[in-house]
Amino acid sequence: MAVQRWAVRWAILAAFVWMLIYMFRHDHTNLQSQTRYDTCRAHGWAPYTPPTPSAPPRKVYDLVMINTELDWLEIRLNTTWSSVDYFVLVEGARTFTGLPKPLHLRAHLPDLAPYASKIIYHELRNAMFDQVFPSLAGPQAPHADDVLVVADVDEIPRPETLALLRACRFPRRLTLRSRFYYYSFQFRHAGPEWPHPQATYYQGPGRTVRPNDLRMGLGFFLGLWWDRAELADAAWHCSSCFATMGELLTKMKSFSHSGLNREEYRDRRRIAERVREGRDLWDREGEVFERIERNEDVPGFLLENKERFGYVLDRDGRSAGFKDYDGEDV
Repeated sequence: MAVQRWAVRWAILAAFVWMLIYMFRHDHTNLQSQTRYDTCRAHGWAPYTPPTPSAPPRKVYDLVMINTELDWLEIRLNTTWSSVDYFVLVEGARTFTGLPKPLHLRAHLPDLAPYASKIIYHELRNAMFDQVFPSLAGPQAPHADDVLVVADVDEIPRPETLALLRACRFPRRLTLRSRFYYYSFQFRHAGPEWPHPQATYYQGPGRTVRPNDLRMGLGFFLGLWWDRAELADAAWHCSSCFATMGELLTKMKSFSHSGLNREEYRDRRRIAERVREGRDLWDREGEVFERIERNEDVPGFLLENKERFGYVLDRDGRSAGFKDYDGEDV
């Protein structure tokens, strides 16, 4: 009996010591795991766990279509830099209406040297996945379950959203709904949140949802309803938020097929007036914008650089914030 009591006491003591060691070594990790569990569960998801102990850390790729918005690219890079592993930047030599256009981004790549360690540049439409990903090697190479975000450059995910995607096992087709602004963060669209960008995860060359299919809701029809979800207030979208009137006129030119490029709409005085007052350029029904004074719900990089990016925050004044228009016609 004495031997049995001695054995039990030592077993209890050993268990107690093991518990102390475990708590000391793993308490912080468990706290992080519990936080991830609670955060993911709040959205109806499970936390992401690597398929094997030796699997590399999960990466986040930001797949972005670029037109002429180089200011917005800089805002995006600085806003999400610590949350993204690689920015896959794609531009085409033609507009979506088939008109030729210069490759602005390629010409300005030297200016992006401070960000080069995370930039993957490629030319062509829909080249994001079909051509870019199979050619990546080394640290840039994608692995199963890596996060893929598909967006236009002026659709910026919140850093908190990207952290959530990295931590959780989310549906295969996820819409990151955006706070929708027009001309600047001074005017918020009165309608529903913008239904972009989108997110998915890497499943290999043959199974990963292609960027265009993901954005447009195309592809295998079963995946359109049983493995999809939406995340509200997950990003910012600022439409027609240009530094120059020339950029806005270029955008209008790309709409030539739809009647939105008529001469009456291209009048510079009219454009400045509409932008200054937060009114739709084309008088479209339902396009109403609410004015927000001193909006603080903006990418932090803008608040740190108000003088440089003032046009994104405030359209008041004779020039309506345009750098190439001084309000001479007002």
